[in-house]
Amino acid sequence: MEKTFENWLVVSDIDGTLNNKVRKLPKRNYDAIKKFTDLGGNFTLASGRLQSSLERNYNRITPNQPAVVLNGAGIYDYNKREMLWRSTIGPKGQEFVRQISEEFDDVFKSVDIGIYFDDYVYIVKNGLLSQGTMYFDKAHYEHVKSLDEVPKDGWMKVIFWSNPLGINMLREVISKVENPDANFMASSRWSLEMLQKDTHKGVGIMKLADMIGIEKSHVAAIGDYYNDWDMLKTVGLPACAGQAPSSIHKICKFEACHCNKGCVADLLEYIMSGKAEEDMQKEK
Repeated sequence: MEKTFENWLVVSDIDGTLNNKVRKLPKRNYDAIKKFTDLGGNFTLASGRLQSSLERNYNRITPNQPAVVLNGAGIYDYNKREMLWRSTIGPKGQEFVRQISEEFDDVFKSVDIGIYFDDYVYIVKNGLLSQGTMYFDKAHYEHVKSLDEVPKDGWMKVIFWSNPLGINMLREVISKVENPDANFMASSRWSLEMLQKDTHKGVGIMKLADMIGIEKSHVAAIGDYYNDWDMLKTVGLPACAGQAPSSIHKICKFEACHCNKGCVADLLEYIMSGKAEEDMQKEK
């Protein structure tokens, strides 16, 4: 009789992890996820996307748990069609965004700003980078002229888009301002994301683990970039795609193959083979 994996929760990032570099799902990943969930394993996705943007990827595989959305700011149940938990940006964070939008307007003309709610985005300073993100994510959004047109309650995350020079200038401003009760993370060379303080994918994953009764030692996550850093530092079994930066590899207990070859399958096969349990015993 095959071993079952009800005591495991495995969570995957999407682009560059679940999907390959051209945003296609390797069949090897699909097959491994199906086998794992058929054997009772708990599997889901964690992403910076809105729930509607993530849903297409969620429905292409066989997940059986709610998803972590907006880089950990929410947990969304696709069966119940509801947000089970959320972490919203407070007054200090909102005031910081206003400062960037207004007081630094001359310096940051090229910075687009996106205010993300449960499943909707308000875009301030609408430019090519924000337009491109909305197009590729097929997000529900509208362009507004100022933050005064954005509702005050329910900010889940904020994205600042600019060229690499603009993003570096923005980082310098962040380093000098009074703590805005926020968590900042790079999602690419062209974007910087902001969530409420102490909010990231790892927080959302562990909230989900608590909901379904999975111990931290049996919570695994796999990612490929710096916006996965906090997630990987939080879970019991951190794993990374082969093409991840070297600093990401250093904090991971399992190093998978390149995303083009099916890195999620590598992790799931490692768990299903029993080797993950064996290595955990050796660590004790």
